[in-house]
Amino acid sequence: MDWDQLDMNPRVIAAIKKANLRSVKEILNLSGADLQRLTKLSCTDVQYLLRAVSGALRKNSGLTALQLFRDENHSTSQRRKLSLGCPVLDGLLRGGIPLTGITEIAGESSAGKTQIGLQLCLSVQYPFEHGGLECGAIYICTEDAFPHKRLQQLTERQSQLRGDIPRSVVQKIKFGNSIFVEHAADIETFYECIAKKVSILLSRGMVRLVVIDSIAALFRCEFAAKDSVLKAKYLQTIGAKLHRLSSTFRTPVVCMNQVTDTMGEGPSGDHSSPCSTGKSVVPALGITWSNQLLMRLMVNRTSHLVQPAEDAPHGSTLRTMRVIFAPHLPQSACCYTVNLEGVKGIRMETLTW
Repeated sequence: MDWDQLDMNPRVIAAIKKANLRSVKEILNLSGADLQRLTKLSCTDVQYLLRAVSGALRKNSGLTALQLFRDENHSTSQRRKLSLGCPVLDGLLRGGIPLTGITEIAGESSAGKTQIGLQLCLSVQYPFEHGGLECGAIYICTEDAFPHKRLQQLTERQSQLRGDIPRSVVQKIKFGNSIFVEHAADIETFYECIAKKVSILLSRGMVRLVVIDSIAALFRCEFAAKDSVLKAKYLQTIGAKLHRLSSTFRTPVVCMNQVTDTMGEGPSGDHSSPCSTGKSVVPALGITWSNQLLMRLMVNRTSHLVQPAEDAPHGSTLRTMRVIFAPHLPQSACCYTVNLEGVKGIRMETLTW
């Protein structure tokens, strides 16, 4: 950026250049104390610098009424969604994950919930025109260790296989370097994480996606049956905080959830269908948590194998994704597999097993 174009004291501009600060983003990502240390400016000068930079940023991001009417701007578009990195799954969700609200992905162990979360963390870093948000993600683990090796594997495969994105663009994206990992094993640590760390990262523009894996683990051992009222209050408090963060920063919040067995008919009356597991399960945490959600997706691992592929010589296990509820989607489903390159949707008419 040409600092000389800003309406600032030449002394402050000289200090910025001497500190080798080259962009507005670098300045806004630093605290006041860090700016003082790097630029050797006084506290008053640093405050003046921040006000000038913020004012210039707001001036440059102004929109006309016609642009708003046409819904053309990437950052304000109401139709914008975060891609799942797969055209089949994006087609099921009519573009991907909404930018505001909480999206839940519920399913049994090994259904592919974590794989979808990791793929979203990579997709969010792509340019707007390719379904991303040009920003990083924060991944909050509440039970298992973060799968760093799997992320690295996905990073390498995605950078090789995304043929719809120019190679020059892919090389500029530092996959994995913009994913912040936090661990929270109890409710107090988790709430402090979203109230402080997540808020700071969002306010500084360093992340545009929050993934929680999983929300149910926080409540699994903390509460007895007699503590249902207290549990509901915690769920409402956490849900309200996540909603505020999502709506304030237009950031998707994706929560993985576990399931519990239930009595009754399974999800599909035809248990021979490839989209049926023959089991009847419901997401954990009950109606209190359900009321906090914008969209609920259920994922299942079936007993069917898809025809062997090049990266899966023994065949891939077929999994399904179902839209349980969403304000903008009908109840529908599609199939997918998990392989070396990530989560890959399969059209029903092409299935062989």
